[in-house]
Amino acid sequence: IILPLEWFPLNKPSAGDYFHMAYNVITPFLLLKLIERSPKTLPRSMVYVSIIMFVMGASIHLVGDSVNHRLIFSGYQHHLSVRENPIIKNLKPETLIDSFELLYYYDEYLGHSMWYIPFFLILFIYFTGCFTPVEEESRMPVAALLLMGPSSLYYWYLVTEGQIFILYIFTFFAMMALVMHQKRKGLVLDSNGLFLFYSFIITLVLIAVWVVWLWNDKILRKKYPGVIFTPEPWAFYTLHMNNLH
Repeated sequence: IILPLEWFPLNKPSAGDYFHMAYNVITPFLLLKLIERSPKTLPRSMVYVSIIMFVMGASIHLVGDSVNHRLIFSGYQHHLSVRENPIIKNLKPETLIDSFELLYYYDEYLGHSMWYIPFFLILFIYFTGCFTPVEEESRMPVAALLLMGPSSLYYWYLVTEGQIFILYIFTFFAMMALVMHQKRKGLVLDSNGLFLFYSFIITLVLIAVWVVWLWNDKILRKKYPGVIFTPEPWAFYTLHMNNLH
């Protein structure tokens, strides 16, 4: 959206797609290195299966997102369902609409589940090894404090855009329960554990602010009904900031 359309025609991958491809290669490698540094880990076969599922889910999401985001230039509106979009309603034959709904399913449901469940599982397993009996190790350096903001913002985007609030909040509750359990044993979080734990806390605050801010938005409430209301940033963009591109 930011870069000139002439650089990345609609029938070719966009700049964001190339970053996404890099993410699909770099992030699994980093997750493997993260698990290697953790004193507690899953069986090796389960780690490999988790990483494979992560790559599959992120790759499915890459394709779905690439198509969906390019549709914005044709008038697609993310704050509406697939069948409610004006450009989709006019498709002939009507069976083409089923194909777009299938694409949406692969992107928003199957892809997200295969991507985020292994991701948060590996983060939690890593977190279980971030405890120490030494109080001096429970201090974060200045660099970690500065990185906590971008880290929290990243998790906020994952939760809202990925529509995975349930997965996130259960992971956070499990982390809180583990902290209280380890505290009874005289163990405290080390600097790595504090960074992840505080990032999740700030993320929860950002999500609460986001939800309260958009709670009375009738159009977004229609697309995201129910008590768990976490609108996607892309839906907010096409609804309120569509004129920017």
